[in-house]
Amino acid sequence: MIPKIYSDNWTDYELIDAGFNKKLERWGKVITIRPELQAYFPPALSAKEWKEKAHLEFIEKSSTNGEWKLLKSLPTGDWKIHFQGLSFLLERTKFKHVGLFPEQATNWELISDFLQPGMKMLNLFAYTGAASVVGRNTGAEVTHVDSVKQLITWAKYNMEDSGLSDIRWIHEDALKFAQKEEKRGNTYDLIVMDPPAWGVGTKNEKWKLEDQLEFLIESASVLLKKNGLLILNTYTPKITLEEIQEYAEPYFRKIELGELWKKTTTGKELFYGFLLRAYK
Repeated sequence: MIPKIYSDNWTDYELIDAGFNKKLERWGKVITIRPELQAYFPPALSAKEWKEKAHLEFIEKSSTNGEWKLLKSLPTGDWKIHFQGLSFLLERTKFKHVGLFPEQATNWELISDFLQPGMKMLNLFAYTGAASVVGRNTGAEVTHVDSVKQLITWAKYNMEDSGLSDIRWIHEDALKFAQKEEKRGNTYDLIVMDPPAWGVGTKNEKWKLEDQLEFLIESASVLLKKNGLLILNTYTPKITLEEIQEYAEPYFRKIELGELWKKTTTGKELFYGFLLRAYK
């Protein structure tokens, strides 16, 4: 039986309801409706109730873009939410995302518990830096790697707005950086990876996760110190839990595999992806 790992809501985030391929979420004082393929079941609340609650709805136009529709006036000021005293800026992007993946809160809690001052953390595909900021807040040394400059700028803002400093920022393809670190002989206590299903490197080279994942896991195993931890999320249906297990087992003394889920306030359950926690 594959364990279900549930990520809880917190004060500033709530998964209110889900269904008919959409999800209703509260981010601070702002409520959004966004597409969600895994919400293939009927919602608990009516469409009318959703529209009455929501400020914004993302209307999908293609697999890579869409537009945000304003349903009611937004609260004034910057759109931010907080987690364990840390601050994260949210923005409407061209493809449904707002700058945070709240289902990963279970990972942030583990990062906070695992790291100690002076330990070294590597965050690959680091996006807007939630895991990096959580890691830095423990007093650990954090290296943040992403191939998109705008996301690094966003992550820096989150760090500074959380009252932190001195994260090491790397604008580079994650696998290339990891391979360079291998050659340099650098090692880490914790590596976090949240790779997208596909991506474009800093030199516009395209790649698919199913072609890279085995190499990423192997590289992470080399970069981890003894008793180090790898945390990996995958969201693409092209990669199975069995494949992740097959890639990880040769390199780690202990692996924990699970499915990442959240429960809605209305009692529905929503599947997000697969989670690997592997100990060197």
